[in-house]
Amino acid sequence: MGKLFGTDGIRGVVNQGLDATLAYRVGLATAVVLAKEKAGGAKPRIAIGKDTRISGDLLKGALIAGLCTAGADVLDLGTLPTPGVAWVTVDMGADAGIVISASHNPFEHNGIKIFNGKGFKLSDELEEQIEQVVLSGWESVPCRVGAELGKVSYLAPKASEDYIDHLASTVSTQLEGLRILVDCANGAASATAARLFDRFEHLQADVINADPDGVNINANCGSTHTDALAAMVKAGGYDMGIAFDGDADRCLAVDECGNLIDGDQIMAACGMDLKEKGLLHGNTVVATVMSNIGLHAFAKEHGLNLECTNVGDRNVLERMQEKGYVLGGEQSGHMIFLEHSTTGDGELTALQLLDLLCRSKGKASELFGACLRYPQVLINIPVDGNAEKERIMGADWLAAAVKEQEQLLGDSGRVLVRASGTEALIRVMVEAKDDHTAQETAQKLVNLIRAN
Repeated sequence: MGKLFGTDGIRGVVNQGLDATLAYRVGLATAVVLAKEKAGGAKPRIAIGKDTRISGDLLKGALIAGLCTAGADVLDLGTLPTPGVAWVTVDMGADAGIVISASHNPFEHNGIKIFNGKGFKLSDELEEQIEQVVLSGWESVPCRVGAELGKVSYLAPKASEDYIDHLASTVSTQLEGLRILVDCANGAASATAARLFDRFEHLQADVINADPDGVNINANCGSTHTDALAAMVKAGGYDMGIAFDGDADRCLAVDECGNLIDGDQIMAACGMDLKEKGLLHGNTVVATVMSNIGLHAFAKEHGLNLECTNVGDRNVLERMQEKGYVLGGEQSGHMIFLEHSTTGDGELTALQLLDLLCRSKGKASELFGACLRYPQVLINIPVDGNAEKERIMGADWLAAAVKEQEQLLGDSGRVLVRASGTEALIRVMVEAKDDHTAQETAQKLVNLIRAN
């Protein structure tokens, strides 16, 4: 991990580490580094979009100032989901795309994530070059003058419409006969979801939490808070509920009974569908070490191969690209359908689920409930920064305690303790055949970590 870029770009609380000065320098550095990749001294073209956080305009203005000062042209996409920025970057032939978002985190957080011109996350090498300029070389970046200055083109309406056109083209049915409830998390999906689902005239889609005010993004709504959605789906007789996170790069769902449909169950159902169509390369789905034992059991029973990477959609994508796989994701709802997208896309995932449900002519509880979930407990422990995370994760006493609990669980459960890549947290996850055992095991490890 670099000094600035973490596992998912630059993250922080705005004006407490992540501020306009840093964003300006990142803009300068990005323009300079990408200009070196251009032949003939042509200006880099950078697409930029954001979610609905109150700090988004502050950071966007600073980024654009830095980009234009160093001579890059900017395509301002307005409010657009993260995967929309990635898709438009490719569609418009831009050299890179920048997203201003902190995904599922609270509104006071924000982040800067950069895609390359092919819509994939920027390489480690280019991130390191940008960091070097930001941290030690930004003052020597030449400020362009006259016609060499960058200019801004405002493409918000066209960009989102083109993106919606693309999403709608990925399904084979008109989703007829379905009635759904969609939670936009007061985030980026608020700008696109209603228009997307309106494309399907025989689909009845009611949208909630699509009235962002800058501070209500992810606040007791969206994919991190699905209880209210589940209750509304069950009470309202909906066929399914859909929940996005703040930047709409992840999607979770609930069935008609109000039961959660997580990323593992999405991968199981979509993986089987692709397998039956002969479109699942290597009969393989790529998941992470956080995936539930239930997904492993389902895959074994149904002839699916399951490859697991470290946590992070970046790791999933790298494995998919390396081996030519077409489907991968995380339990949290990051789903990558590589035939249609270069990154996790919540709205794309929702359409794939609804298309599959429509073709199955059954109920969501039957389709997605076929992949059972072992009881899972996840407890987040706040710590004092990266140094503390490293001290705890490298401790012999922690390794010994985890090994002991794993031996006690045997084949009927598992333990995973890891440091968050985006927050100052240690995450303790335990799965077992019953909830009591999972809770008890997790609490033992949490108590140990807090005591040390």
